[in-house]
Amino acid sequence: MRVIPVDMSGMTMLTAQPPQPKLKDRKTGQIAVDVETGKSLMTVGILFVGHGMAEVVSVVVVEDDISGELTTGTPVAVTGLIAKPWENEFNGQKKHGISFRAAALTSLAA
Repeated sequence: MRVIPVDMSGMTMLTAQPPQPKLKDRKTGQIAVDVETGKSLMTVGILFVGHGMAEVVSVVVVEDDISGELTTGTPVAVTGLIAKPWENEFNGQKKHGISFRAAALTSLAA
C-alpha cells in the first residue's frame, strides 16, 4: 500500500484533542499496538493551520513517541507525518479514507 509523506512547511500545529488510546476493538476495549514494536498506539487530534485553511486531523503515534504534556491548544511539532489511503468492507459496504501516522509528537509549550 502506498505511503505518502506530508509536507507541513508553513503550518502551525496545535493539539485539538489530547492523546487517547487507539482501539483495535471497540466492543472489547482492546488497544491497538504497533505491528513492529508491539507498543500501544495513541490517537491525537491535531489542528493544522496555514495556507488560508484550518483543519483537525486524527494522527496516530506510538505512545512512547509522544513527549511533553499535550492538552487542548498545546503547540506541537509533528515529525515524520505520512498519509496512507485505505479501503475496507464493513457489513457488505466498501468504505475508504486516509489515515495519518506520525513518527513523533513533541510539545512546544514552554
